[in-house]
Amino acid sequence: MSTDETHHFRRMIAVWIVLAVVIDLVFYFAVGPHMPPGDMTSSASGQQRDFNILLLAALPVTLAVWVYWAYALIVWRGSRAGATEPEGGPKARGHLGIQIGWIATTTVIVLGLFVFGVIELIVPAGAGGGEGPVAIWTPTSHDVLPVQVIGQQWEFTYRYPTFGGFESRQLMLPTDTTIEFHVTSLDVIHDFWAYQLGVKADANPSTDNIAYTTTRQLGSFTVRCDELCGLWHGAMYNYGRVVPKSQFFAWAQGTERQNAANTKNLPPFSYTYVPDANGANGGYYPDNKDQYSKVETYGAKDPGN
Repeated sequence: MSTDETHHFRRMIAVWIVLAVVIDLVFYFAVGPHMPPGDMTSSASGQQRDFNILLLAALPVTLAVWVYWAYALIVWRGSRAGATEPEGGPKARGHLGIQIGWIATTTVIVLGLFVFGVIELIVPAGAGGGEGPVAIWTPTSHDVLPVQVIGQQWEFTYRYPTFGGFESRQLMLPTDTTIEFHVTSLDVIHDFWAYQLGVKADANPSTDNIAYTTTRQLGSFTVRCDELCGLWHGAMYNYGRVVPKSQFFAWAQGTERQNAANTKNLPPFSYTYVPDANGANGGYYPDNKDQYSKVETYGAKDPGN
């Protein structure tokens, strides 16, 4: 490698370092705080932080490629006046120091991100994802509100076991509270994705999939099904709200009273339910009175009684 070539690499590295520092600082202070899913809950803010860290690590790597490409295009382009055909010397075939440095650097980056990703998936409440029927992480807070999410073709409904087990199409949550989602399905596989909450958990029949998060900010959020579940999968969404605690308790207690008669006709609250025999609409047949089965007990009371 000639002296002139060495100067070229020194210049590229100097330009790269300056640009990498500037771009990372601009992203961290100007863009990072506004990246989705935001900081409405503990899991959402954790996901935002993780994304920002990964992007801060990726930006310098991407920039290094761009700097080399731009420098080569400008300095070594063959169309320059008086330019000669570039020739690679003997060392162009390989450089042991560069090879070792490249392998070592990329190995450290990949293994570092692997360790970081594993820790962030496990430690902060499973990063808002469903943790399965046996939670690998449980909150230390004693102020935990259980909410059951029931997926069915093609809508989500929500039951509140601490308020008589009433079922609602509205997902209302109090602020500054740890929420314990219990996600299940009445028919096919769905997926509960409350985007702004940073919570995403599969809704499987006969399975109680648990996910935790702690609400931090007031506002509305969108709930979508993120698992192809049939013809109207794209229309399977609704909205929820995080409200002050006083407003939530007034809504929950009022809804419990208003729905008392309907709640009596629901199966007793359970973390999973046996779906109806045809496996389609997620409804309930009276005990042993459906046309499909004279053996299965579905738990619903006979509306005629």
